[in-house]
Amino acid sequence: QVQLVESGGGLVQAGGSLRLSCAASGTISRISQMGWYRQAPGKQRELVATNTSGGVTNYADSVKGRFTISGDNTKNTVYLQMNSLKPEDTAVYYCTANVRMYSFANYYSDYWGQGTQVTVSS
Repeated sequence: QVQLVESGGGLVQAGGSLRLSCAASGTISRISQMGWYRQAPGKQRELVATNTSGGVTNYADSVKGRFTISGDNTKNTVYLQMNSLKPEDTAVYYCTANVRMYSFANYYSDYWGQGTQVTVSS
């Protein structure tokens, strides 16, 4: 199996910064993409940012210019640097990874972390 463990959430004032980390472990042959989603109370889970193993990134319009996603393929880890945080960024942030467990397998599966709370006070 595959486990994703997030860290780095917390409480911060508007305009502040936080850095989230997510490490994948378990039976992993290759990870094609890792990313972050978030879910605020009463809202649907939404994409924040993704990063492919080749370094191609994608961001939600709401975080462009403020958040930066990066990854370390050697550590199966993804980071999310969040700057200029706003109260509307308050949510539970979930890490996700698209994983091929075995080298002989020809399919990938999506795995999710348990989530980390980010709260931005005004």
